[in-house]
Amino acid sequence: MLDLEFAIGHHLLVFGIFGVLCAELIAVRRGMDQAAVARVAGLDLWYGILAGLILVVGFARASMAAKGWAYYSHNGFFWAKIATFLVIGLLSAPPTIAYVRWKRAGAAPTDAQVAGVRRFLLAEVVLFALLPAFAAAMARGYGQF
Repeated sequence: MLDLEFAIGHHLLVFGIFGVLCAELIAVRRGMDQAAVARVAGLDLWYGILAGLILVVGFARASMAAKGWAYYSHNGFFWAKIATFLVIGLLSAPPTIAYVRWKRAGAAPTDAQVAGVRRFLLAEVVLFALLPAFAAAMARGYGQF
């Protein structure tokens, strides 16, 4: 039963973070005012919280659930999934820094600033698509070494 609970929790968190990422991508657009910046900063806070929870639940699942750490630690797709998640996390830092700067400045971001942040958000979305592919391959035993 623990395996099922971890799996459900992990999947709900991953769907949640993808929803937040898509909401950020929609909200970060030309013509943003300070209220929009505040909303995006709030979304970004949830993005960080969900990312942390995904790591906690994911590693708990890998170490304490049915397949165990021995299965996951010897799987190339597991490590590809972790590496991709970390790259997505690194790509999320510049937008977070931009939101903080925009809030502190008390002025609306320029179109160029918005375009720069959107490039990072789009890169995150593109890389995010790899995560379920790696997870599906891993769950079926591909990538074992």
